[in-house]
Amino acid sequence: MDPLEEIARLNHALRGFGRVHPLQTGTSEEFLNFLHTAAMPFHRENVSGHFTASCWLVSADGERVLLTHHRKLNRWLQLGGHADGHADLPAVCLREALEESGLKHLQLDPEIFDLDAHTIPARGTDPQHTHWDVRYVVRCAGAEQWRLSEESLALAWVPIMNLINECHDESLQRMARKWLARKDL
Repeated sequence: MDPLEEIARLNHALRGFGRVHPLQTGTSEEFLNFLHTAAMPFHRENVSGHFTASCWLVSADGERVLLTHHRKLNRWLQLGGHADGHADLPAVCLREALEESGLKHLQLDPEIFDLDAHTIPARGTDPQHTHWDVRYVVRCAGAEQWRLSEESLALAWVPIMNLINECHDESLQRMARKWLARKDL
């Protein structure tokens, strides 16, 4: 797809997300502002920040989510990664899910599930910067035996209810609440 068409599609999806999730309309507007004002918003070379895509990778029964113990950040997070110049963030999300989990049969919901802009601390030659993370639901539709990638210290299927009751990460809690509120689990 033409990069301008991909940007237009992302613009449309961000506006739609704001309408569907009125409590996050401000966040949606911030993402739209970044999309339209940042130089190279899909490239890591934009040292102030750039788009990333991640996934809420759920088991076929919808009860568990696959999390990574991220090697560089030393935190349990959802799978995901850098756009690397691509504005087709659903495709980036699916690519990252496949690379980081090794799971073969994945189904992507192309609608935006969550938005989160968060600061990544300086590390080595990389300055502190913002990840403008656009998140999508990905369902595991086959075997759930994952394969560990170089980016992870560990992977684990975690009951979604545990994230609400035991997790201290506000972002993971928010996604767990959103998931449990869905009617189409």
